[in-house]
Amino acid sequence: MLKITILPQGTLAIYEQIINQLKNAIVSGQLQAGEALPSIRNLAADLSVSVITTKRAYEELEKEGLIRSVAGKGFYVCEYNTDYLQEKQLMILEKRLGEVIGEVKQAGISKKDFLEMAKTLYETQ
Repeated sequence: MLKITILPQGTLAIYEQIINQLKNAIVSGQLQAGEALPSIRNLAADLSVSVITTKRAYEELEKEGLIRSVAGKGFYVCEYNTDYLQEKQLMILEKRLGEVIGEVKQAGISKKDFLEMAKTLYETQ
């Protein structure tokens, strides 16, 4: 079963955290095309978040064509173009990383120290 982790102190909204983790699960093959997702209410209960939050995440994923709603049955993972989804995720990550690098430079942190910090964090995640 897919494990979604919400970081309340994170910089992303909760619905965005759900979206990103579901996208990652689809790209990595952890979620397969045709696989059922938890109901909106069950996911909200499991994550201790509002039903509105999970509904918004599912609606966004449905708009992007990653999941589909089947009346009376729930939400399912769609057939998808993995290369396109990976490219889209890379673009989002590049933007976020660019923002972080801007903050690193403003803080006066050297490239060497930043890369060491990133390496350490990457290895401990």
